[in-house]
Amino acid sequence: MQTKKEASEQARLAAIAERSTYAAGLNMAMTQYSFRVFRRHLRGRTILELGPAEGVMTELLVKTGLELTVVEGALPFCQALAQRFPNITVIHSLFEEFSPTQRYDNIIFGHVLEHVANPVEILRRARSWLTPEGRVLAAVPNARSIHRQAAVLMGLLPAEDALNQSDLQHGHRRVFNPESFRQTFLEAGYRIELFGGYWLKPLSNAQLETHWTPQMIEAFMQLGERYPDIAAEIYIVAYSDQTGLYGL
Repeated sequence: MQTKKEASEQARLAAIAERSTYAAGLNMAMTQYSFRVFRRHLRGRTILELGPAEGVMTELLVKTGLELTVVEGALPFCQALAQRFPNITVIHSLFEEFSPTQRYDNIIFGHVLEHVANPVEILRRARSWLTPEGRVLAAVPNARSIHRQAAVLMGLLPAEDALNQSDLQHGHRRVFNPESFRQTFLEAGYRIELFGGYWLKPLSNAQLETHWTPQMIEAFMQLGERYPDIAAEIYIVAYSDQTGLYGL
């Protein structure tokens, strides 16, 4: 039986889903580029995507031909995903309550860890969802992005990791910087195989969408890979310290 806390969280997620813009403008372009980064590291035959939202990355993952399961806490998103992608497994569940019956070769946290109440605990749970050779692939916004640094200098944000209007709209609870992002994985019992970034973002989405061409956006997505510490998005590819999980 669902607790009051669980019901409250699912109601919160449903409300966020109603005003989500992850499938619009530069947010969509950013998610599509995130897939291009993750695709380099996919392995095996199974993928678990946590928090697919409108399904921008889901659509691209389907095209890989790998077996795909998605877990989403917002019921409206689940209903739309199940109708749109009838050949994947869609599970409506909070991540804290999810208990899979199989292990996965790839677990994708695309813009998820900034949303959850306890990212370390979610990552710890996910360790037992991985196959022995599996990988977690996670991306989050970067507090040290140059557009956030500029906002602090202009007095628009009190600190780089303060929640801005977009963060609040999407229900973010925190903004990681490179150090706190890596530390979250280490505390959860992972070994980091790769840390990187993408999307060198100098201005707000609204300003860039008005004036930039697709070629400019693509170039700055790529430039972020050269300068991950100040990119708008940072990512980690990690594997579990398997001691105690698989009898090693």
